[in-house]
Amino acid sequence: MAKQKTKRALAKRVKKKKSGVIMRSRAGKGHLLTGKTKKRKRRLRQKTTISKSDAKKIKGLI
Repeated sequence: MAKQKTKRALAKRVKKKKSGVIMRSRAGKGHLLTGKTKKRKRRLRQKTTISKSDAKKIKGLI
C-alpha cells in the first residue's frame, strides 16, 4: 500500500514541534488592525496549540 500524501495546504498553516504538539497561528491579524489594541495585536502574534480533538485529525494529514 502506498504512503499517504501530505496535505500541502495544511502543512503550510501548521507546524509540528519535536514533542508532537501542533502549533498554529491565531486568526484576526489580517486586516482592520487600527481598531484593535496594541495588547490584542501582540497576543495575536503568538502561536497557539491546536485542540486535542483537532490534533487527532490533523496528525494523519501532515
